Amino acid sequence: MLTVIGEALIDEVVRAGQAPVPHVGGSPLNVAVGLARLGHPVQFLGRFGRDAYGDMVAAHLAGNAVLVPVAPDGLPTSIARAVLSPGGAAAYEFALDWELPAVARQPDGAPNFMLAATTLLHTGSIATMLAPGAGQVFSAVVAAHPSATISYDPNCRPSIIKDVNHAREQAEKFVRLSDVVKASDEDLAWLYPGTDPKESARRWLAMGGTEGPAVVIVTQGGDGPWAVCAAGEAACEVPPTEVVDTVGAGDSFMAALLAALVDRELDGAQRRDTLRAITREQLEELIRYAARAAAITVSRAGANPPTRAELQKGQHHV
Repeated sequence: MLTVIGEALIDEVVRAGQAPVPHVGGSPLNVAVGLARLGHPVQFLGRFGRDAYGDMVAAHLAGNAVLVPVAPDGLPTSIARAVLSPGGAAAYEFALDWELPAVARQPDGAPNFMLAATTLLHTGSIATMLAPGAGQVFSAVVAAHPSATISYDPNCRPSIIKDVNHAREQAEKFVRLSDVVKASDEDLAWLYPGTDPKESARRWLAMGGTEGPAVVIVTQGGDGPWAVCAAGEAACEVPPTEVVDTVGAGDSFMAALLAALVDRELDGAQRRDTLRAITREQLEELIRYAARAAAITVSRAGANPPTRAELQKGQHHV
């Protein structure tokens, strides 16, 4: 079982002169859906309300065969408004609540039962930055670390987490506990102004010593992903595609990357040494696969990650 912890949102996509169009989203939720579409059993631990938008979230997760062990709560379902530029790039505004007491440790101090069978836990974005939920997520990561591969994507949102010092501190806490880290060049430029994003990624790789990340990937939009591991660096070009919008592209990349790791039986804490021994060639293969998934996603509207069949066919258009 794979587990994704984080926020569920309704993305209200706004194009000039048109009424807002709601899509189910949230970076971690998108990753969960992406993993499920790529054929992996996955549970999503997040929150949404008992309201119309919450019903949309629940239906979307159920329709993609994502397990949802946490019941809806009495708070409003969170909203992210994505205002699209003429080129399709999204700028976000948020109205959200984030807390997740369901992932806390048991009263006797035992790890949460929902994490017991997890071989890979992914988290990131607002869920790891915004209190009080961020502390609850970190506790869940600590509990899962002895048995599961941990992956993390800061997916920074300066419009909601404005304090860069706080964001940097939170990101580094999660990086130290992670095996796989993915960040955009924009994330790293905001967290570490004036520093080359690749240099920041190299620092993250070394941050945990013998316990930190095995792999750090930097996505660079149309310039293609770049990655670093103990064996060296890897890069690839993005497949040519016609961009409709970039909503969910990074999440599709993350899901496909994790799916490829699981396909290669590199998940689970018992395989950490094997993951650390990954070669540059293997790393390039992983990011090339993930880049293909992102290319499919940007070729169609909204956060709509590909299925395994689409990736196998190499389709980039609907």
